Amino acid sequence: MAAKDPTTLAFYATEAEAYADRQGGVDDARLDPFLAKLPVGAAILELGCGGGQDSQAMLARGFDVTPTDGSAELAHEAEKRLGRPVRVLLFGHLEEKDNYDGVWANACLLHVPRRDLPGIIERIHAALRPRGVFYASFKAGSREGRDRFQRYYNYPSPEWLREVYGAFQWDSVEIEADIGSGYDREPTNWLHVTALKASGMA
Repeated sequence: MAAKDPTTLAFYATEAEAYADRQGGVDDARLDPFLAKLPVGAAILELGCGGGQDSQAMLARGFDVTPTDGSAELAHEAEKRLGRPVRVLLFGHLEEKDNYDGVWANACLLHVPRRDLPGIIERIHAALRPRGVFYASFKAGSREGRDRFQRYYNYPSPEWLREVYGAFQWDSVEIEADIGSGYDREPTNWLHVTALKASGMA
């Protein structure tokens, strides 16, 4: 499973320092509800941690966070912020089982080729413990494409995401839409997905 786009990874390799230092803090409006669903000190896997801002916030609140990124260059930038190792992990290389109470994937799975996203969600589902919480955000659309930086995006619709998530056992899947921006500073329609793994599922 490739689950990666070389052109997108090349962008983050080149722009790692600028991307990690960009203005804009943690999105507490999304992070706080995610953390509120978890037990105190919960084990959280962050996928696509970027510059490490979200991991830093979760660590400061006493959670057991494992930060990862698919870009070695971004992982290095996150290590400088966090003062701890950051694992270089491509989504398709996630092999863990029942290890985490939560998986935080803010604005990263949106780069997974559409054909590969079901397999990635299957791996995340397996890595979660029963009743584990999985958050991911996507740039909304109707078909895959690239932005002006030539980064790949899967640009899903809510209906397409429900179909993909629906192949796995969740107690609930909630999708919220809003308008924001990103590194390109352009108005963006976002989809925020929070899924709760079914009880007793391995």
